[in-house]
Amino acid sequence: MTPTERRADLALALQLADIADAITLPRFRAADLRVTAKPDRTPVTDADTAAEDALRAAITGQRPADAILGEEGGGTVSEQGRGWVLDPIDGTKNFSRGMPAWASLIALCEDGVPTVGVASAPALGRRWWAAAGQGAWTSDRPGGEARRIAVTGVATLADCYVSTTNLNTFREEGILDGWLALTDRCWETRAFGDFWQHCLVAEGVVDLAVEPAANPWDLAAVQVIVEEAGGRLTDLRGVPGFTGGNGLASNGLLHAEALAALGVTA
Repeated sequence: MTPTERRADLALALQLADIADAITLPRFRAADLRVTAKPDRTPVTDADTAAEDALRAAITGQRPADAILGEEGGGTVSEQGRGWVLDPIDGTKNFSRGMPAWASLIALCEDGVPTVGVASAPALGRRWWAAAGQGAWTSDRPGGEARRIAVTGVATLADCYVSTTNLNTFREEGILDGWLALTDRCWETRAFGDFWQHCLVAEGVVDLAVEPAANPWDLAAVQVIVEEAGGRLTDLRGVPGFTGGNGLASNGLLHAEALAALGVTA
């Protein structure tokens, strides 16, 4: 993949984010928003399905040979070739409750590795993006002035600002003791949750983000954003990648110590 080709893929990913924003933002806090429950009891709205349908159509039109994996429409992305990983609304519970912390996540993977990622949060007026070898960036609104971002230099857990999504999920996953052991060693604990905490790691606001349960579409886009900002993203056993079922994003300096405190084993 040449730098020019990668820039073209990033440009497409940003266009896809524009498409998603144009669908999701008008439905945010809409009086007639339709919310239903999936078999796993997680919510899905009419905005989720409409946005993913539009993204799939746009990708098929411009990159017909690429595979697609999406939260709502399924699919697969293999370890060979190219594939897009889509989460039309990450933070659907927030979206359905009128909380502005939600985003459309768009990633391009090559041979199973994310190389382009966009997280667009129009209700927050924020967007983050990255491409392999081209750094990580953010803007205060889509189309706004871009600024390059980087992780912090915090090197000890005692000075660490750590975030998660939902405390109860640690209990459900049987790893609550590990989370409490980690937070006992950290300076401050917050719950910014979902995509936002990983993007905050990338831009140097938070030092660690722990996701006790996650799907590939939750992590693919933020993986490349965190890594291009100088950080790391692995599962809670320390295996790099977005398919381990959970995630730890860090500034890199704290990663080994955080994994040891969590104590998660296969």
